[in-house]
Amino acid sequence: MLSALSLTALSTSASAQTTDQDSESNGLTLDYIVDRSVVGHAADGFYLDFNPFFSVELPRIMLTRDAEGNIGIDAFASTKSLLDSGRYGLMDGETLVTDPEALAEKKASKSHLYSPVALAEEGGHIVADFSITRHFMFGLAAMALVFLIFVTLANRYKRGVGRKEAPRGVLQNMMEVIIVFIRDEVAKPNIGAKYKKFVPYLLSAFFFILTANILGLVPFSGSATGNLAVTGILALFTFVIGQVYATADHWKHIFLGPPDAPAVIRVILVPIEILGLITRHAALAIRLFANMMGGSLVIFSLIGIIFIINVLFASSAASFGAGIISTGFIVFILLLKLLVAFIQAYVFTILSALFIGMAVEEHGHHDEEHASSHHDSDASASAQSSAAAPAAG
Repeated sequence: MLSALSLTALSTSASAQTTDQDSESNGLTLDYIVDRSVVGHAADGFYLDFNPFFSVELPRIMLTRDAEGNIGIDAFASTKSLLDSGRYGLMDGETLVTDPEALAEKKASKSHLYSPVALAEEGGHIVADFSITRHFMFGLAAMALVFLIFVTLANRYKRGVGRKEAPRGVLQNMMEVIIVFIRDEVAKPNIGAKYKKFVPYLLSAFFFILTANILGLVPFSGSATGNLAVTGILALFTFVIGQVYATADHWKHIFLGPPDAPAVIRVILVPIEILGLITRHAALAIRLFANMMGGSLVIFSLIGIIFIINVLFASSAASFGAGIISTGFIVFILLLKLLVAFIQAYVFTILSALFIGMAVEEHGHHDEEHASSHHDSDASASAQSSAAAPAAG
């Protein structure tokens, strides 16, 4: 939050003093604004961005195959050292840049951080890129924070605080309220009698997503949940857990269709059920990713408006006015993102509980209970009628 506001203030003052000639000499073009200020900061990258102060490049790890078909692994401390090795170049559109002077210019302007790399050796190519990314780092940070918080709480409960005596402190009381809420209002109603088995996963998913979302609002950080790979893995966990613990009734419904449906209808319904099983978990990943990425794009787009106004109009008054208006909207979006951080963690958790509950539900057991309750109510009604008949006589 503070980084976005400070960047807005700096960009407003800088753009108010920048002329059209300065913009061209500094490479401040509309393409630069979109690639760096809007998309570049919201997307993942192989660096930690502490601009306007400095940036830290992250390790690059490449699985390569040479012209002879030999597989190898290259590890470098940074993208800069990867380019210095001479084995790799930067892609500029369809052109591979390997000239040392051209690479030196790109490294000096930091543009090498935003360009894809490729193997410079003829006939060789990169099989897979296992490099450390910004979202990966903040995902690990979210995991570490959740781990430290729950280890601290577990030690308190081991000492009896919260079991033999009332919970103490704001943290323990707040966490206990959230945990009880997830257990009683999310897991129990949506999963049923088997809920206890899945509460640890639901709690882990909720607190990881919430922590990752909030980290995205911290100055100079990023949100791991703004990466489709992260949300996809979370959705995959929900899918695998649901299918591993699924009942026979679930598989019969998926592969045989509704038992009371005609055979011809089942032929149509079975592919739809299989497709629905996949798409609802895919939507679980895309929903979380789109909400977190969308908020970041809106914020950086509002910041980019200041530069766009400066490039298009070359007017300090217009840039300063756009900066003031953009700052107001950015504050509103940041506050909205704080609310969305909690909402999206809750939505992912409750939908995960719902999908798991659909898989582990015992349909036959519920049908027996339903029939039993009808039988009991019919017997009760019959007994009441029998008792009422003598009284009427």
